[in-house]
Amino acid sequence: MTRNGSCCSTPADGEDGPVNEIPGPIQKELDARGGLETIQKCIPPKEALEERSRIFHALSEPLRLTILSIIRDQPLCVCVINRFMRLSGSKLSYHLNILKENGLIEGESQGNWIIYSITERGRRLLQCAENADR
Repeated sequence: MTRNGSCCSTPADGEDGPVNEIPGPIQKELDARGGLETIQKCIPPKEALEERSRIFHALSEPLRLTILSIIRDQPLCVCVINRFMRLSGSKLSYHLNILKENGLIEGESQGNWIIYSITERGRRLLQCAENADR
């Protein structure tokens, strides 16, 4: 084992340092699956990972999941949504904006009101979130 408690250590780009061998059984499995290059190909591009991170962040707040549940079956105005949420206007607006920026809801102006509805993407991800606890 190396000083950091790892079985193998790889120096950062441009650094010199010891590189320990990968343990035999792990190397054998890696080779059978196509090596480190195959694992590298499975890592999504940075932009895709950042997008997923933003989505998971949007879904990580129970208040936002509640909003998605409230408008799942019927588009509603903020005043109706807030009858359930009981939040300050600015706090509700903050959460609605996060959902909207991530394509989970959309708002349509109708006179003096904005009517919010869940998008197909929001519906799919809400369903995934609901299935995660089963």
